[in-house]
Amino acid sequence: MFTKKFTIFLVPEGTDNVRQFRLPRIIPILAILILAGFSFLGFRLVKDYLSLKAKVPRMTLLEKENTLQRKQLLLMASRIDTVSSDMVELDKQEKDLKALADRVGTEDMQKFRGMGGSDAPLLDSKEHLKKTGRILVRAMHQSLDDLESAIEIRREKNTDLEEFLDEQKMLLASTPSIWPTRGWLSSRFGYRASPFSDNREFHRGIDISARSGSPVLSPANGLVIFNGWQSGYGRVIVLKHARGFKTKYAHLRKSLVKKGQYVKKGTKIGLVGKTGRTTGPHLHYEVHLNNAPVNPLRYMLN
Repeated sequence: MFTKKFTIFLVPEGTDNVRQFRLPRIIPILAILILAGFSFLGFRLVKDYLSLKAKVPRMTLLEKENTLQRKQLLLMASRIDTVSSDMVELDKQEKDLKALADRVGTEDMQKFRGMGGSDAPLLDSKEHLKKTGRILVRAMHQSLDDLESAIEIRREKNTDLEEFLDEQKMLLASTPSIWPTRGWLSSRFGYRASPFSDNREFHRGIDISARSGSPVLSPANGLVIFNGWQSGYGRVIVLKHARGFKTKYAHLRKSLVKKGQYVKKGTKIGLVGKTGRTTGPHLHYEVHLNNAPVNPLRYMLN
């Protein structure tokens, strides 16, 4: 069948020359098959092109979303670094404040209790692993927002506690709360029998027996408002403190401060002696609150 041939005649217009070709019959069959193949290939290419063209907007949108998510992840990484630094700073601050509270020894801490506690988790793994893409990013942002809010609340509480402890420190520094000298208590505040007679008298302070020359310390921050001699008391120093407190030191051997001088808690202001009316070396120590004598032992911590 394919060995048979057919003849093709070419007749140019306006000429008498006629050309003829004898071709095997398989040639046109091959031409048809090739043409069909190219047609099918062209159809597939056009179809793939149209399909790809239809996907381009979605791919562009996905690329934009990926770019946005990368930016959001970078932003979250920065926020996580900041949150981590804040947590470290808050932990250190709370330790310092706790140490300060222990030193101050204040008992008025009810409003600051429960201020610490465990840190809020950044992500709930069981819940957030079920989420993908934008939902997960939003959930992470929400978790960070919640954690930052918790940090801000802790920071505000720490600030309030710090201010409260500063007030307590100032209060403690201005309150005569330490023993003015080392020794033993030889006479208490209140009524007693006079050491010079059998008469009953009111003792306006306490007597601390100590060796002559022992240092006398200021039990609180204060201002020297008197430095001189008083009848019966010998050499005397009087300090004025905050909140209406005054302290008096009598029978001193020597004064180490001047009138008008500001002294801090623990400053050496004089030496124990036996000047004035006394039976031996000791410090007569008085505390006055709003010009009324009070028991010094009520304010002495140790």
